[in-house]
Amino acid sequence: MKTAIWWLRRDLRLDDNPALHAAITAADEVIPIFILDPGLWNSAYAGQARKGFLLASLRSLDKDLRALGSHLIFRQGNPRDALAQLIVETGATAIFAQADISAYACRRDAAVREALSLTLTEGLTIHPLQSVLKKDGQPYTVFTPYSHAWRALASPDAYATIPSPGRIDTPNAIESLPIPTIPAYHAEELFPSGEAAAHECLAAFTQGRDARIFRYETDRDRPDLLGTSMLSPYLRFGVLSPRRAASFVLEARERFPDEARSMSADAWLRQLIWREFYIDILAHFPRVRSESFRTNLADIAWSNAPDEFEAWCSGQSGYPIVDAAMIQLRETGWMHNRARMIVASFLVKDLLIDWRWGERWFLQHLLDGDPAANNGGWQWTAGTGTDAAPYFRVFNPVTQGKKFDPEGRYVRKWLPVLKRVPAMFIHEPWKMPDDVQRDSGCRIGRNYPKPIVDHAWARERALAAYRTAREKSRQEEA
Repeated sequence: MKTAIWWLRRDLRLDDNPALHAAITAADEVIPIFILDPGLWNSAYAGQARKGFLLASLRSLDKDLRALGSHLIFRQGNPRDALAQLIVETGATAIFAQADISAYACRRDAAVREALSLTLTEGLTIHPLQSVLKKDGQPYTVFTPYSHAWRALASPDAYATIPSPGRIDTPNAIESLPIPTIPAYHAEELFPSGEAAAHECLAAFTQGRDARIFRYETDRDRPDLLGTSMLSPYLRFGVLSPRRAASFVLEARERFPDEARSMSADAWLRQLIWREFYIDILAHFPRVRSESFRTNLADIAWSNAPDEFEAWCSGQSGYPIVDAAMIQLRETGWMHNRARMIVASFLVKDLLIDWRWGERWFLQHLLDGDPAANNGGWQWTAGTGTDAAPYFRVFNPVTQGKKFDPEGRYVRKWLPVLKRVPAMFIHEPWKMPDDVQRDSGCRIGRNYPKPIVDHAWARERALAAYRTAREKSRQEEA
């Protein structure tokens, strides 16, 4: 009787799981194991919210496995040592796992492959990793041509999914540690753990004539509305297969093929392509985790004022849309995507603080914090990244608030001190006359801060700093 190990990392699901399918195909018995790697768990980037969601997802998966005659083995320690020990205990002859692309993951997997029989499968992305390439074999570094090439590879077979197994035979007498809990984890109401919850979320987003996906193009930038899919944590940990998500979106588009609905569904699919673009960028250019992709903007003279960074982190910038977003992140472990762009622009351009400070903060606090997407998003906003985003694009936090939270519902939800501020002042509360401040209960400089920086002045300072960096780079090249 052959026994194989299914080593789970970022594929915490039974549905459409190539690593699980390979293990079941190769062996009579399959041992699912998750190894809590201290190198990742104790990282400065590993936030409590994400740890809590991970552990809750593992408990849900264990329950699902038990319904199939299996169970999850939970171990801690160096993955190579833990896997070697499991092979000694069980006589397993092969290990199957989903490939990953971070520098740490590549080093870890190389170490395991040197000592043990490890087979890596696809599953992190819809198209095989690093398969979307130019004709000369070089990687794309601009999204639009990458997107065209990605779509050209998207035959119907590309979205074919693997059904969940009906049974998994796992030996019973294998030692397993209890899966711990995170007492401070409070996001279960917003993001229920487990594969069933992920599929319910996907169905709620895509099914029916009036599904949210058909309003995505118009609603996705409104943090005051439920306009996004809310699938990002499930995709981050592989609780939901990206291929399954794409197949649901394409089915929705086919059921209601009118132009407006099709365009809206395609707008969400484009976000999935952005995800794969940034994964490929990190795979080809691992240096982006520590430096600007654009070398001509590698030496910006950042201000990096610690007190201003602390004000940004704690939602005390004095700009309501920025502060509301940062409070949302602190209280839920999640932030609306438009809000992410606004707060990132404010940190980098208004406060002239190094984008890497914000990137680290997000990874420490986001439930869906993914190294590739997080880095790509921050460098896009900073203007230092791969795409042709101009460095001189600077979001105005007041006009962004007025445009995307026009009635101030988002701001009022997360900043109760502004709850009674009139709509005309909700994004510029410092302009309220004294009597309006008194009547609204919002006293600028007392229970809500003054803006810590003047946006118009800060914009000019940022543009000057970027121009200087570009000129310095040109002179060094000359």
